Amino acid sequence: MSNDSLHEQILTAADYVSALDSICNLSKNNLFIFEKDFANIGFNNQIRIDALRKLLLANPNNRLLLLAHDTRQISQHCPRLMILLLQFGHNMFIYQTPKHLQHITEPFSVGDESNFVRRFHFDHTQGLWGQKDNAKASLLKSRFMEMWQVSQPSPWTSTFSL
Repeated sequence: MSNDSLHEQILTAADYVSALDSICNLSKNNLFIFEKDFANIGFNNQIRIDALRKLLLANPNNRLLLLAHDTRQISQHCPRLMILLLQFGHNMFIYQTPKHLQHITEPFSVGDESNFVRRFHFDHTQGLWGQKDNAKASLLKSRFMEMWQVSQPSPWTSTFSL
């Protein structure tokens, strides 16, 4: 951990939503987010969508990868996110984990290989918001990519079904 790294505890649901807003705003190149179903954490909020749009517009090589155990919540309750997917289907992707990964219960996000947000369990609000921590962010990104490689595009959020 570098001397400049910053860590804040996440204690409440509002803290978690705020940390997600922060990582979305800070990410300049890529953002990887793993959640159970993206319910009630601000992914239909216009301010969050604007931050994600800014990330995707900044460079055609930027990536937004969303991974969930169940993507129906996104398709049914996040129309702004679905519109963003339709607009940026070349650098934004939503995948669903296979059944053999559904035992993983720790949601996390990684932005630009240096920032991360993680909760310790889907059912609890406690977690950690880390900034400028390349080591921990790199470990979480590696974990995300391992899960991503065995996951599939979601039938609920495929741009073909839009």
